[in-house]
Amino acid sequence: MLVRAGIVLALMAAVAAALLIYARDWAPGRDEYPVQGVTIGSDAGKVDWGTLAAQGTDFAYVRAVRGDERRDAAFALNLRGVKAAGMRYGAMLEFSLCGTAGAQGTRFMTTVPRDNAALPPVIRLAFDPGCAQRPARDRVLSDLNTLINLVESHAGKTVLLNVTEDFDKRYDVGSGINRTLWLDQNFFPPDYATRQWVMWTASDMRHIDGVEGPVRWNVVTP
Repeated sequence: MLVRAGIVLALMAAVAAALLIYARDWAPGRDEYPVQGVTIGSDAGKVDWGTLAAQGTDFAYVRAVRGDERRDAAFALNLRGVKAAGMRYGAMLEFSLCGTAGAQGTRFMTTVPRDNAALPPVIRLAFDPGCAQRPARDRVLSDLNTLINLVESHAGKTVLLNVTEDFDKRYDVGSGINRTLWLDQNFFPPDYATRQWVMWTASDMRHIDGVEGPVRWNVVTP
């Protein structure tokens, strides 16, 4: 009996290991989603941008700001790297419910240079584990509109909203703010917003040469 249990456990471990390897390498097919890229921040470690470009990474969104607390420590370095690699690039602000819209917008404007060649800026809407505040929906949408106006006036381009499922379920951003949506869901196209998405984070665990840790791998609708 013990031998049989050991065999079963070994088989389960082997299957789990195979699935993990598959998940680390997986990306949607280029035939369906020809334009694919990454989101990169300082937590990704040192990035070899030339290697990413050589593997067919079409674009990168580089995290610039987390709330109104701090700039991403690697933003300037990553911005220089992605430009040198000849990839398309854009900047991301990670919104915090614990910061004011004005402070977060100001931090973005003083961190990200205005650049006509850049992709539209992105505001990421996800619950920060370090922030317990959950304001009313009207307040959040009002703050977001203020932040959007600040970022758009600085960038000269319309923002994209990268909204996680739990954030959208609480605040229904898709029906409250008329901006292009970018949604997250590992392996399966997301369907949680009230409007159709244009970008999709298809995996947050992909490993590719040129980056030390896992990356968020994103695709664009054709």
